Amino acid sequence: MSGTWPLVRLGYLCRLQSGLTVDSSRDLTGDVVTRPYLRVANVQAGYIETESVTEITVPRPIAARSTLRYGDVLMTEGGDLDKLGRGTVWRNELEGCLHQNHVFALRTFRDRLDPQYLALVTQSLYARHYFESTGTKTTNLASTNRSKILDFPVPLPPLEEQQRIAGFLNGETSRIDRLVRMRNAQASLIKERQEAYLSSKSSSLISTHGEVRLRHVLLSIEQGWSPQCEDRLAEPGEWGVVRAGCINGGSFRMDQHKALPAGVTPRKAYQLKGGDLLMSRASGSPDLIGSVGIVPEINQNLLLCDKVYRLHINRLRMREQFIAIMLRTRQVREHIKLGISGAEGMANNLPTAVVRDCRLPNVPLAEQDILVSAFNEHAASVAAAQSALTQQLELLTERRQALITAAVTGQLDVTTAHGI
Repeated sequence: MSGTWPLVRLGYLCRLQSGLTVDSSRDLTGDVVTRPYLRVANVQAGYIETESVTEITVPRPIAARSTLRYGDVLMTEGGDLDKLGRGTVWRNELEGCLHQNHVFALRTFRDRLDPQYLALVTQSLYARHYFESTGTKTTNLASTNRSKILDFPVPLPPLEEQQRIAGFLNGETSRIDRLVRMRNAQASLIKERQEAYLSSKSSSLISTHGEVRLRHVLLSIEQGWSPQCEDRLAEPGEWGVVRAGCINGGSFRMDQHKALPAGVTPRKAYQLKGGDLLMSRASGSPDLIGSVGIVPEINQNLLLCDKVYRLHINRLRMREQFIAIMLRTRQVREHIKLGISGAEGMANNLPTAVVRDCRLPNVPLAEQDILVSAFNEHAASVAAAQSALTQQLELLTERRQALITAAVTGQLDVTTAHGI
């Protein structure tokens, strides 16, 4: 079978429908309708995420041109590089749903191309290579366009064979997807237990030692500098400015920075040093604001950006490591979320007054070191369990993609493959 299927330009096999461009100046005084509105984040590989779907009001003629139909294959224009062109079949999950201009709806010619087969092809290594190699890339985002999507060469077996492949892969991938859901549920449970453990310990320590506001152990809060930087990492000997997301995972990520242009003089007062306690000040996601991390010993010239606070601590009162742990408890996280400023849909900010009002267990200095050691030991065991689950998820994802790739490129005869 391999090598016997022709490669046919996708544009010859379907019609592409563009979506809505949101325009605040659109006329809403005439004949308008309010409909569900699908965005890039709602289109996942193999399914539609409907919980966060919003609604939009548009003139009826415009809605008619962007309404999804059962069997449309949805493909995304932009986002993470590995998500470009990912395809999912629309099955009328929401009646009368519209789609934004960054989501393309491909209406296949059913006598030549099966929608489910096309969606599976877009999830193969073959398709991923095409979209990742032809996409326009920046440091954080990537994009494709309608012409590149329509130019995608589709392996085209006879329609009956497409349907057999789709039926086989739906059965095989559903088993893999069940395992993935189970592993994700386990990972969520581990995270919840870790949060519960820290929160319980914090409450117990406050009950024993009382509490203190962060302001009483702070010397100062410093906000950094964000000049115009180059969209690349700094080379050895160059200066870099960290991104806002350098501590989003709870630990410092040195690769989250941009190179300072050669002609710009670095403000060395903002240089990061090992042991610095950092806190995220601003983000589009409230869940990431207030994330904390400690800078390890580094041998690179990195500067603090203005979206991250550096907390200078009175080390005669409290250890940075102890504070970093206690700032991750549910009690503190709720306090920070309630104190975030910023309108819905806009960048959120964390005022310094909210940071200073965070409540911590007032534990004696000598006991803090013992507690930090115990917390780190517990965290290491949790990290080991999470790492094992992550490895299993990666293997399942690779297995799923390899299976799809073999089937849609003719390397696997689905009529003889059973329970692979």
